[in-house]
Amino acid sequence: MAARLMPGLERRLRAETTGDVLFDRFSRGRYATDASVYQMMPVGVVVPRSVDEAERAIALAREEGARVLPRGGGTSQCGQTLNDALVVDCSKHLTRILDLDVAGRRCVVEPGIVLDELNRQLKPHGLWFPVDVSTASRATIGGMAGNNSCGGRSLRYGTMRDNVISLDAVLADGTPAHFGAVSPNLHEIETGSPLLPLAQDLLALGAREADEVAARFPKVQRRVGGYNLDALLPGKPLNLAHLLVGSEGTLAFSTRIELKLWPVLGKRALGACHFGSFYEAMDAAQHLVKLKPIAVELVDSTLLALASDIAMFRPTLHQFVRGTPEAILLVEFAESEEENALRLERLHQLMGDLGFGWDRAGAKWGGVVDVLNPALQAAIADV
Repeated sequence: MAARLMPGLERRLRAETTGDVLFDRFSRGRYATDASVYQMMPVGVVVPRSVDEAERAIALAREEGARVLPRGGGTSQCGQTLNDALVVDCSKHLTRILDLDVAGRRCVVEPGIVLDELNRQLKPHGLWFPVDVSTASRATIGGMAGNNSCGGRSLRYGTMRDNVISLDAVLADGTPAHFGAVSPNLHEIETGSPLLPLAQDLLALGAREADEVAARFPKVQRRVGGYNLDALLPGKPLNLAHLLVGSEGTLAFSTRIELKLWPVLGKRALGACHFGSFYEAMDAAQHLVKLKPIAVELVDSTLLALASDIAMFRPTLHQFVRGTPEAILLVEFAESEEENALRLERLHQLMGDLGFGWDRAGAKWGGVVDVLNPALQAAIADV
Protein backbone atom coordinates (compact mmCIF):
# COMPACT_ATOMS: atom_id res chain seq x y z
CA MET A 1 0.00 0.00 0.00
CA ALA A 2 3.03 2.29 -0.06
CA ALA A 3 2.88 5.26 -2.42
CA ARG A 4 5.32 7.91 -3.56
CA LEU A 5 5.27 11.20 -1.67
CA MET A 6 5.06 14.19 -4.02
CA PRO A 7 4.99 17.35 -1.89
CA GLY A 8 5.75 19.51 -4.92
CA LEU A 9 2.63 18.31 -6.72
CA GLU A 10 0.49 18.79 -3.62
CA ARG A 11 1.83 22.32 -3.10
CA ARG A 12 1.17 23.35 -6.70
CA LEU A 13 -2.33 21.87 -6.71
CA ARG A 14 -3.23 23.80 -3.57
CA ALA A 15 -1.89 26.99 -5.08
CA GLU A 16 -3.45 26.65 -8.54
CA THR A 17 -6.82 24.94 -7.96
CA THR A 18 -9.76 25.66 -5.65
CA GLY A 19 -11.13 22.14 -5.24
CA ASP A 20 -10.22 19.69 -2.49
CA VAL A 21 -6.60 18.52 -2.56
CA LEU A 22 -6.22 15.37 -0.46
CA PHE A 23 -2.74 14.00 0.20
CA ASP A 24 -3.15 12.86 3.82
CA ARG A 25 -2.88 9.14 4.48
CA PHE A 26 -6.50 8.74 5.57
CA SER A 27 -7.94 10.32 2.41
CA ARG A 28 -5.57 8.41 0.17
CA GLY A 29 -6.57 5.23 1.98
CA ARG A 30 -10.24 5.87 1.14
CA TYR A 31 -9.36 6.21 -2.53
CA ALA A 32 -7.14 3.11 -2.42
CA THR A 33 -10.21 0.89 -2.74
CA ASP A 34 -13.27 0.57 -4.95
CA ALA A 35 -15.93 -2.11 -5.39
CA SER A 36 -13.22 -4.65 -6.27
CA VAL A 37 -11.04 -6.72 -3.96
CA TYR A 38 -7.92 -4.75 -4.92
CA GLN A 39 -6.12 -2.03 -3.01
CA MET A 40 -3.56 0.47 -4.28
CA MET A 41 -2.56 3.69 -2.54
CA PRO A 42 -2.77 6.75 -4.82
CA VAL A 43 -0.23 9.54 -4.81
CA GLY A 44 -2.98 11.97 -3.93
CA VAL A 45 -6.48 13.09 -4.83
CA VAL A 46 -7.79 16.27 -6.41
CA VAL A 47 -11.51 17.09 -6.61
CA PRO A 48 -11.75 19.78 -9.30
CA ARG A 49 -14.61 22.29 -9.26
CA SER A 50 -14.59 22.68 -13.04
CA VAL A 51 -13.30 21.03 -16.19
CA ASP A 52 -10.69 23.80 -16.44
CA GLU A 53 -9.42 22.86 -12.97
CA ALA A 54 -9.30 19.20 -13.96
CA GLU A 55 -7.25 20.08 -17.02
CA ARG A 56 -4.91 22.19 -14.88
CA ALA A 57 -4.47 19.33 -12.41
CA ILE A 58 -3.59 16.98 -15.27
CA ALA A 59 -1.05 19.49 -16.57
CA LEU A 60 0.57 19.81 -13.14
CA ALA A 61 0.73 16.03 -12.77
CA ARG A 62 2.40 15.79 -16.16
CA GLU A 63 4.98 18.41 -15.19
CA GLU A 64 5.66 16.67 -11.87
CA GLY A 65 5.95 13.20 -13.46
CA ALA A 66 2.83 11.71 -11.84
CA ARG A 67 0.34 9.37 -13.47
CA VAL A 68 -3.28 10.52 -13.70
CA LEU A 69 -6.33 8.38 -12.93
CA PRO A 70 -9.90 9.64 -13.60
CA ARG A 71 -12.44 8.38 -11.06
CA GLY A 72 -16.21 8.46 -10.83
CA GLY A 73 -18.30 6.54 -8.31
CA GLY A 74 -15.75 3.79 -7.69
CA THR A 75 -18.27 1.05 -8.59
CA SER A 76 -15.82 -0.87 -10.80
CA GLN A 77 -15.30 -4.45 -9.73
CA CYS A 78 -11.92 -5.06 -11.39
CA GLY A 79 -9.81 -2.26 -9.90
CA GLN A 80 -10.16 0.20 -12.78
CA THR A 81 -10.17 3.20 -10.41
CA LEU A 82 -7.01 2.21 -8.53
CA ASN A 83 -3.40 3.10 -9.29
CA ASP A 84 -0.24 4.69 -7.95
CA ALA A 85 -1.44 7.95 -9.49
CA LEU A 86 -3.05 11.32 -8.92
CA VAL A 87 -6.76 10.53 -8.71
CA VAL A 88 -9.01 13.13 -10.36
CA ASP A 89 -12.41 12.68 -8.69
CA CYS A 90 -15.13 13.91 -11.06
CA SER A 91 -18.11 12.80 -8.99
CA LYS A 92 -18.50 15.85 -6.71
CA HIS A 93 -18.53 18.87 -9.02
CA LEU A 94 -18.39 17.77 -12.69
CA THR A 95 -22.04 16.76 -12.68
CA ARG A 96 -23.90 19.06 -15.05
CA ILE A 97 -26.06 18.48 -18.09
CA LEU A 98 -24.47 20.93 -20.51
CA ASP A 99 -26.95 20.61 -23.36
CA LEU A 100 -30.28 18.85 -23.91
CA ASP A 101 -31.92 18.43 -27.31
CA VAL A 102 -35.31 16.89 -26.56
CA ALA A 103 -36.44 16.72 -30.19
CA GLY A 104 -33.14 15.22 -31.31
CA ARG A 105 -33.02 12.85 -28.31
CA ARG A 106 -29.47 13.74 -27.31
CA CYS A 107 -27.68 15.43 -24.45
CA VAL A 108 -24.18 16.50 -23.47
CA VAL A 109 -23.01 15.89 -19.90
CA GLU A 110 -19.95 16.26 -17.72
CA PRO A 111 -18.27 12.98 -16.76
CA GLY A 112 -19.22 13.01 -13.07
CA ILE A 113 -23.01 13.02 -13.39
CA VAL A 114 -24.59 9.93 -11.80
CA LEU A 115 -26.87 7.84 -14.01
CA ASP A 116 -29.91 8.01 -11.71
CA GLU A 117 -29.56 11.79 -11.44
CA LEU A 118 -29.31 12.13 -15.22
CA ASN A 119 -32.46 10.08 -15.70
CA ARG A 120 -34.25 12.04 -12.98
CA GLN A 121 -33.63 15.24 -14.92
CA LEU A 122 -34.57 13.64 -18.25
CA LYS A 123 -37.85 12.06 -17.10
CA PRO A 124 -39.98 15.25 -17.30
CA HIS A 125 -39.04 15.39 -20.99
CA GLY A 126 -40.16 11.79 -21.60
CA LEU A 127 -36.59 10.61 -22.16
CA TRP A 128 -34.04 8.40 -20.44
CA PHE A 129 -30.55 7.02 -20.88
CA PRO A 130 -31.10 3.26 -21.03
CA VAL A 131 -27.72 1.74 -20.10
CA ASP A 132 -29.24 0.85 -16.75
CA VAL A 133 -26.41 -0.66 -14.72
CA SER A 134 -27.21 -2.15 -11.32
CA THR A 135 -25.14 0.56 -9.60
CA ALA A 136 -27.16 3.37 -11.22
CA SER A 137 -27.44 5.28 -7.93
CA ARG A 138 -23.64 5.72 -7.79
CA ALA A 139 -22.16 5.02 -11.23
CA THR A 140 -21.12 8.08 -13.23
CA ILE A 141 -21.45 8.49 -16.98
CA GLY A 142 -17.71 9.03 -17.33
CA GLY A 143 -16.94 5.77 -15.56
CA MET A 144 -19.59 3.94 -17.54
CA ALA A 145 -18.05 5.20 -20.78
CA GLY A 146 -14.60 4.17 -19.59
CA ASN A 147 -15.81 0.65 -18.84
CA ASN A 148 -18.16 0.31 -21.84
CA SER A 149 -20.88 -0.55 -19.35
CA CYS A 150 -24.04 -2.35 -20.32
CA GLY A 151 -27.26 -2.69 -18.38
CA GLY A 152 -29.92 -5.29 -17.91
CA ARG A 153 -31.72 -4.04 -21.02
CA SER A 154 -28.74 -4.18 -23.37
CA LEU A 155 -30.59 -6.73 -25.53
CA ARG A 156 -32.55 -3.77 -26.92
CA TYR A 157 -30.45 -0.71 -26.18
CA GLY A 158 -26.89 -2.02 -26.49
CA THR A 159 -23.84 -0.90 -24.51
CA MET A 160 -22.25 2.48 -23.83
CA ARG A 161 -20.45 2.20 -27.15
CA ASP A 162 -23.81 2.07 -28.91
CA ASN A 163 -25.12 5.11 -27.02
CA VAL A 164 -22.16 7.51 -26.96
CA ILE A 165 -22.33 9.90 -29.92
CA SER A 166 -19.13 11.84 -29.25
CA LEU A 167 -16.58 12.73 -26.59
CA ASP A 168 -14.52 15.82 -25.87
CA ALA A 169 -11.34 14.81 -24.12
CA VAL A 170 -7.87 15.91 -23.08
CA LEU A 171 -4.95 13.78 -24.26
CA ALA A 172 -1.92 12.91 -22.12
CA ASP A 173 0.03 15.88 -23.49
CA GLY A 174 -2.79 18.28 -22.66
CA THR A 175 -4.19 18.52 -26.18
CA PRO A 176 -7.98 18.96 -26.24
CA ALA A 177 -9.73 16.99 -28.97
CA HIS A 178 -13.22 16.12 -30.16
CA PHE A 179 -13.83 12.43 -30.89
CA GLY A 180 -16.92 11.68 -32.95
CA ALA A 181 -18.23 10.36 -36.23
CA VAL A 182 -15.87 10.85 -39.17
CA SER A 183 -15.72 9.84 -42.81
CA PRO A 184 -12.79 7.77 -44.16
CA ASN A 185 -11.11 10.90 -45.56
CA LEU A 186 -11.39 12.67 -42.18
CA HIS A 187 -12.60 15.89 -43.81
CA GLU A 188 -14.52 16.71 -40.60
CA ILE A 189 -11.21 17.37 -38.79
CA GLU A 190 -9.57 20.72 -39.49
CA THR A 191 -6.25 20.59 -41.35
CA GLY A 192 -4.28 22.17 -38.52
CA SER A 193 -5.89 20.14 -35.77
CA PRO A 194 -3.47 18.05 -33.64
CA LEU A 195 -6.11 15.29 -33.81
CA LEU A 196 -5.69 14.87 -37.57
CA PRO A 197 -2.34 13.00 -37.62
CA LEU A 198 -3.53 10.87 -34.69
CA ALA A 199 -6.75 9.99 -36.52
CA GLN A 200 -4.80 9.20 -39.68
CA ASP A 201 -2.54 6.85 -37.73
CA LEU A 202 -5.56 5.19 -36.12
CA LEU A 203 -7.29 4.55 -39.44
CA ALA A 204 -4.03 3.23 -40.88
CA LEU A 205 -3.80 0.86 -37.91
CA GLY A 206 -7.35 -0.29 -38.53
CA ALA A 207 -6.64 -0.95 -42.21
CA ARG A 208 -3.39 -2.77 -41.46
CA GLU A 209 -4.87 -5.05 -38.80
CA ALA A 210 -8.34 -5.51 -40.32
CA ASP A 211 -7.88 -9.19 -41.17
CA GLU A 212 -6.41 -9.98 -37.76
CA VAL A 213 -9.19 -8.14 -35.91
CA ALA A 214 -11.84 -9.91 -37.98
CA ALA A 215 -10.24 -13.28 -37.23
CA ARG A 216 -9.39 -12.81 -33.55
CA PHE A 217 -11.93 -10.47 -31.96
CA PRO A 218 -14.79 -12.38 -30.27
CA LYS A 219 -18.19 -11.93 -31.91
CA VAL A 220 -20.00 -11.03 -28.72
CA GLN A 221 -22.29 -8.16 -27.76
CA ARG A 222 -19.94 -6.75 -25.14
CA ARG A 223 -16.20 -7.28 -25.13
CA VAL A 224 -14.00 -5.69 -22.45
CA GLY A 225 -10.66 -7.36 -23.21
CA GLY A 226 -8.61 -4.54 -24.73
CA TYR A 227 -9.31 -1.52 -26.89
CA ASN A 228 -12.13 -1.32 -29.44
CA LEU A 229 -9.87 -1.59 -32.48
CA ASP A 230 -12.80 -2.99 -34.43
CA ALA A 231 -14.19 0.56 -34.42
CA LEU A 232 -11.41 1.47 -36.90
CA LEU A 233 -12.05 -1.17 -39.54
CA PRO A 234 -12.48 0.02 -43.14
CA GLY A 235 -15.95 -0.25 -44.61
CA LYS A 236 -17.72 0.36 -41.28
CA PRO A 237 -19.18 3.61 -39.91
CA LEU A 238 -16.30 5.36 -38.19
CA ASN A 239 -16.66 7.03 -34.80
CA LEU A 240 -13.43 7.85 -33.00
CA ALA A 241 -15.31 8.16 -29.70
CA HIS A 242 -15.86 4.42 -29.76
CA LEU A 243 -12.13 3.88 -29.35
CA LEU A 244 -12.19 5.83 -26.06
CA VAL A 245 -15.27 4.00 -24.80
CA GLY A 246 -14.00 0.96 -22.91
CA SER A 247 -10.43 2.28 -22.65
CA GLU A 248 -10.78 2.71 -18.85
CA GLY A 249 -9.36 6.22 -18.90
CA THR A 250 -5.99 5.13 -20.29
CA LEU A 251 -6.17 7.10 -23.55
CA ALA A 252 -7.70 10.44 -22.57
CA PHE A 253 -9.62 12.34 -19.89
CA SER A 254 -13.23 12.90 -20.95
CA THR A 255 -14.59 16.40 -20.37
CA ARG A 256 -17.90 16.34 -22.33
CA ILE A 257 -19.87 13.23 -23.31
CA GLU A 258 -22.66 13.36 -25.89
CA LEU A 259 -25.30 10.67 -25.36
CA LYS A 260 -28.10 9.17 -27.38
CA LEU A 261 -31.41 9.28 -25.49
CA TRP A 262 -34.52 7.10 -25.77
CA PRO A 263 -38.21 7.47 -24.92
CA VAL A 264 -39.06 6.35 -21.39
CA LEU A 265 -40.46 2.85 -21.10
CA GLY A 266 -44.23 2.42 -21.13
CA LYS A 267 -46.15 -0.51 -19.69
CA ARG A 268 -44.06 -3.62 -19.26
CA ALA A 269 -44.73 -7.30 -18.81
CA LEU A 270 -42.42 -9.56 -16.84
CA GLY A 271 -42.26 -13.32 -16.98
CA ALA A 272 -40.43 -15.00 -14.07
CA CYS A 273 -39.24 -18.28 -15.62
CA HIS A 274 -38.54 -20.86 -12.91
CA PHE A 275 -36.03 -23.68 -13.35
CA GLY A 276 -35.10 -26.73 -11.31
CA SER A 277 -31.51 -26.52 -12.52
CA PHE A 278 -29.08 -23.65 -12.98
CA TYR A 279 -27.70 -25.32 -16.12
CA GLU A 280 -31.17 -25.60 -17.62
CA ALA A 281 -31.76 -21.89 -17.01
CA MET A 282 -28.53 -21.00 -18.78
CA ASP A 283 -29.29 -23.33 -21.67
CA ALA A 284 -32.82 -21.98 -22.06
CA ALA A 285 -31.70 -18.35 -22.34
CA GLN A 286 -30.58 -18.79 -25.96
CA HIS A 287 -34.15 -19.78 -26.85
CA LEU A 288 -35.95 -17.18 -24.73
CA VAL A 289 -34.12 -14.25 -26.37
CA LYS A 290 -35.73 -15.21 -29.69
CA LEU A 291 -38.94 -13.68 -28.33
CA LYS A 292 -37.10 -10.32 -28.44
CA PRO A 293 -37.43 -9.24 -24.81
CA ILE A 294 -35.75 -6.04 -23.71
CA ALA A 295 -34.04 -7.87 -20.84
CA VAL A 296 -33.28 -11.34 -19.50
CA GLU A 297 -31.88 -11.31 -15.97
CA LEU A 298 -30.66 -14.31 -13.98
CA VAL A 299 -31.45 -14.75 -10.28
CA ASP A 300 -29.93 -17.93 -8.85
CA SER A 301 -30.79 -19.80 -5.67
CA THR A 302 -27.97 -18.12 -3.73
CA LEU A 303 -29.35 -14.65 -4.45
CA LEU A 304 -32.87 -15.80 -3.63
CA ALA A 305 -31.70 -17.23 -0.30
CA LEU A 306 -29.82 -14.05 0.59
CA ALA A 307 -32.83 -11.89 -0.29
CA SER A 308 -35.15 -14.09 1.76
CA ASP A 309 -32.97 -13.43 4.81
CA ILE A 310 -33.79 -9.72 4.54
CA ALA A 311 -37.20 -8.96 6.03
CA MET A 312 -38.04 -6.05 3.71
CA PHE A 313 -37.59 -8.25 0.60
CA ARG A 314 -39.60 -11.28 1.74
CA PRO A 315 -43.06 -9.93 0.78
CA THR A 316 -41.79 -9.26 -2.75
CA LEU A 317 -40.31 -12.74 -3.11
CA HIS A 318 -43.55 -14.34 -1.91
CA GLN A 319 -45.46 -12.61 -4.70
CA PHE A 320 -43.46 -13.97 -7.63
CA VAL A 321 -41.34 -16.94 -6.49
CA ARG A 322 -43.05 -20.31 -6.67
CA GLY A 323 -41.57 -23.29 -4.86
CA THR A 324 -37.79 -23.53 -4.46
CA PRO A 325 -36.23 -22.86 -7.88
CA GLU A 326 -32.52 -23.29 -8.49
CA ALA A 327 -32.68 -20.31 -10.84
CA ILE A 328 -35.11 -17.76 -12.24
CA LEU A 329 -34.81 -15.89 -15.53
CA LEU A 330 -36.69 -12.57 -15.45
CA VAL A 331 -37.81 -12.00 -19.03
CA GLU A 332 -39.07 -8.46 -19.67
CA PHE A 333 -41.13 -7.11 -22.58
CA ALA A 334 -41.94 -3.45 -23.27
CA GLU A 335 -44.24 -3.25 -26.30
CA SER A 336 -47.90 -2.32 -26.54
CA GLU A 337 -50.19 -3.82 -23.91
CA GLU A 338 -51.63 -6.22 -26.48
CA GLU A 339 -48.20 -7.25 -27.76
CA ASN A 340 -46.90 -7.74 -24.21
CA ALA A 341 -49.74 -10.18 -23.53
CA LEU A 342 -49.02 -12.04 -26.76
CA ARG A 343 -45.33 -12.41 -25.97
CA LEU A 344 -46.04 -13.62 -22.45
CA GLU A 345 -48.30 -16.26 -23.96
CA ARG A 346 -45.51 -17.28 -26.32
CA LEU A 347 -43.12 -17.42 -23.38
CA HIS A 348 -45.39 -19.92 -21.62
CA GLN A 349 -45.60 -21.97 -24.81
CA LEU A 350 -41.84 -21.91 -25.34
CA MET A 351 -41.11 -23.06 -21.80
CA GLY A 352 -43.49 -25.98 -22.39
CA ASP A 353 -41.84 -26.77 -25.73
CA LEU A 354 -38.47 -26.87 -23.94
CA GLY A 355 -39.86 -29.53 -21.63
CA PHE A 356 -40.51 -27.55 -18.45
CA GLY A 357 -43.64 -27.91 -16.34
CA TRP A 358 -44.86 -27.36 -12.83
CA ASP A 359 -45.76 -31.05 -12.69
CA ARG A 360 -42.26 -32.18 -13.65
CA ALA A 361 -39.54 -33.20 -11.21
CA GLY A 362 -35.83 -32.41 -11.03
CA ALA A 363 -34.13 -30.29 -13.68
CA LYS A 364 -37.26 -29.97 -15.84
CA TRP A 365 -39.43 -28.63 -13.05
CA GLY A 366 -40.53 -25.08 -13.69
CA GLY A 367 -42.79 -22.67 -15.50
CA VAL A 368 -43.64 -18.97 -15.79
CA VAL A 369 -45.13 -16.59 -13.25
CA ASP A 370 -46.57 -13.47 -14.90
CA VAL A 371 -45.79 -10.12 -13.26
CA LEU A 372 -47.93 -7.30 -14.68
CA ASN A 373 -48.24 -5.02 -11.64
CA PRO A 374 -45.84 -2.05 -12.09
CA ALA A 375 -45.39 -1.73 -8.33
CA LEU A 376 -44.31 -5.35 -8.05
CA GLN A 377 -42.02 -4.98 -11.05
CA ALA A 378 -40.34 -2.03 -9.32
CA ALA A 379 -40.06 -3.99 -6.08
CA ILE A 380 -38.40 -6.89 -7.90
CA ALA A 381 -35.89 -4.47 -9.43
CA ASP A 382 -35.05 -3.19 -5.94
CA VAL A 383 -34.33 -6.71 -4.70
